[in-house]
Amino acid sequence: MSSGIYQSLNCGAGSNDEAADVQENRSRVLAAFGATAQSLNTVYQVHGTDVAEAAGAWPGTPPQADGLVSRTPGVVLGILTADCAPVLFADPNAGVIGAAHCGWRGALHGVAERVLEEMETLGAEAQRITATIGPTIAQESYEVTDEFQAALVNDDADGAAFFAPGKPDHAQFDLPGYVRHRLERAGLAAVNWTGHDTYALAEQFFSYRRATHRGEPDYGRQISGIALAP
Repeated sequence: MSSGIYQSLNCGAGSNDEAADVQENRSRVLAAFGATAQSLNTVYQVHGTDVAEAAGAWPGTPPQADGLVSRTPGVVLGILTADCAPVLFADPNAGVIGAAHCGWRGALHGVAERVLEEMETLGAEAQRITATIGPTIAQESYEVTDEFQAALVNDDADGAAFFAPGKPDHAQFDLPGYVRHRLERAGLAAVNWTGHDTYALAEQFFSYRRATHRGEPDYGRQISGIALAP
């Protein structure tokens, strides 16, 4: 429903898009999950590591969190992004799903691992969980400073493998590769990335960094969702 810089399926209520258009877009996302889908649950993302359990529609304002888990059929877990990595998790044997919003800060501080921990409290087991990293900014598009690289590697030495040389005093950071590494380190059954670069694929995805480079006043958010079938 959205137009202009928000065209077309902007699901970000935090954007300056028309609220009615955003709500209609979100309704269409929920409808895509089928007639049995009960609610589309998103959270107020703050680049932290808190995880919320969803058993139905939020009774009021969505909680501040960057991860969600559920074992309730019909509940759709949604992660909003515009360059950060959305990660969807499933243990089909246990009937437990999860979702995480992984920017570099959340990934470094372990938000994905926190989602796994909460899934395990609901009966999931790491060795049965599969994860998919959705559209996110790719290494070719993610230029960072040497200071950024040094700070991340100082907190996680394994992170050094996910930087490539860039222009002077800069490097290129592989966010999906880093997230994938951390999930594989956690012992998951399988981890995949869709391979979509949000920055480069301007006709398909919103990108905060691209909008900034273009001098645009705002940007939309795409959504990645997962639900348990009844």
